[in-house]
Amino acid sequence: MRMKLRSLIVAATLAVGTTAGHAADFINVLTGGTSGVYYPLGVSLTQIYGKVLPDAKMSVQATKASAENLNLLQAGKGEIAFTLGDTLSEAWKGNPDVGFKAPLNKLRTVAAIYPNYIHFLAAADSGIKSLADLKGKRVSVGAPKSGTELNSRDILKAVGMGYQDMAKVEYLGYAESVELMKNRQLDATLLSSGLGVAAVRDLATALKIVVIPIPAEVVAKISDAAYQSGTIPANTYNGQTTDVQTVLVPNYLITHSGVSDDMVYKMTKSMTENLDAMATAHAAAKAIKKEKMAVGSPVPLHPGAEKYYREAGLLK
Repeated sequence: MRMKLRSLIVAATLAVGTTAGHAADFINVLTGGTSGVYYPLGVSLTQIYGKVLPDAKMSVQATKASAENLNLLQAGKGEIAFTLGDTLSEAWKGNPDVGFKAPLNKLRTVAAIYPNYIHFLAAADSGIKSLADLKGKRVSVGAPKSGTELNSRDILKAVGMGYQDMAKVEYLGYAESVELMKNRQLDATLLSSGLGVAAVRDLATALKIVVIPIPAEVVAKISDAAYQSGTIPANTYNGQTTDVQTVLVPNYLITHSGVSDDMVYKMTKSMTENLDAMATAHAAAKAIKKEKMAVGSPVPLHPGAEKYYREAGLLK
């Protein structure tokens, strides 16, 4: 009986060790829709990580982006994720209106990366030239409770409008919104992404569009440090011949407290040393600045990331 009990204990110990080892050797990168910027950058990250963590099993998961990613991280269903800064701030506080029933206290920052540019796009023949012209129109505001949809709410509120002012509101991702625009079933859509995003290039090629300006005074009325005024340079997209004022929102790479310091250290170091590979995957990554990666997040740095930044002289 004692021998049998001892055997069971040994077997259980080995099983626990095997399970723990397996979990530590798995990296699931949570991204966004496949037509956005997060997804190709996520693929690039798995290739970069694979060189320093050759025994780890890599996967890239397409999601509804920011809010879903952060909830998945809190539940331990991913190791690293992309998110918009404003959504990250709401997750850390626990804002139920944005999809966070309680503060997501397991989140930890890996890096501040490139800024998202708010692309508020309208069909040229819709008559929409300003935010005020959206009243009574058919508009897609982003997937429900996504970072993009949060942007839509905040921007409209800053000009004294809401979804009730629209003739029709659709809650759709990039690809679906673009298809409905092409089929003339929408007048306008908001996409929050890095410059040169494929979905906007596709739409601007298929349809004559207007990039609706978002003036600096509107950005100021949002009263959130995550929102900054910026410019979409002329000729970024087909037919867009002038600079357009808009909103910038920083993006972050986030992990959770259950991921080991050693793994996060290696992921952070390898990414920082291979930013050129990320820029090859998508031009938006050209805007990632090493000197800004360790600052600005509303969520604490993961100890593994902090260790690397201090060694590299990027954090004092």
